[in-house]
Amino acid sequence: MMEDINIILADDHRLVLDGIGSMLQETPYKVLEMFADGQDAAAWLETNNERVQMVITDISMPVMTGIGLCKIIKSHYPHISVIMLSMYSSAAAIEEALNAEADGFILKNADKSEFLQALHKVRGGGTYFSEGIVPFLYKQIVSEKKKEEELSALTAREKEILAMIAQEHTSDEIAAKLFISKKTVDNHRTNMLQKTNSRSTIGLVKFAIRNGIVRT
Repeated sequence: MMEDINIILADDHRLVLDGIGSMLQETPYKVLEMFADGQDAAAWLETNNERVQMVITDISMPVMTGIGLCKIIKSHYPHISVIMLSMYSSAAAIEEALNAEADGFILKNADKSEFLQALHKVRGGGTYFSEGIVPFLYKQIVSEKKKEEELSALTAREKEILAMIAQEHTSDEIAAKLFISKKTVDNHRTNMLQKTNSRSTIGLVKFAIRNGIVRT
């Protein structure tokens, strides 16, 4: 049985907050608090971050946006996963979410099944982006003028695991497919973060696409 996952919600539309809260009833995802802007959420996290495993935030809010909140979380509370919500799959919104190192991006018209799938993937150490966003991911990545990372530093096993991470498999799923322990997968993930100079799983995904380990 999956243990409870504590989350907080941030959105300036009460209807959205209530809708997500209702949808998560009778699931392992427990809503601790709801906030109307990123600033209030960030202030609350200063003294309560150890209680939280996940934040679901609207990308656009007054006072402090979801992007600003995500940057604070990734900088100060790296154990917390962040999923962005948006009404539109605009290039600007997706690029902002990627640059902020968000773990997922869900369109607000997603149904309950997709929403829960996204939460499960992210909680398992993977990433989730609504359908139609991955092609943009590829275009955004290949247009970046960054120094190409060397693949020679990665072992064959690490490349294999990296490809599966980029395909949104969780650590448990990778372990089962490769007949290794979850701890071994997590150790490989930690090593790859260091070797690729990535700060998070989405950084590994971007590295994998940029270097042709996976293709869209």
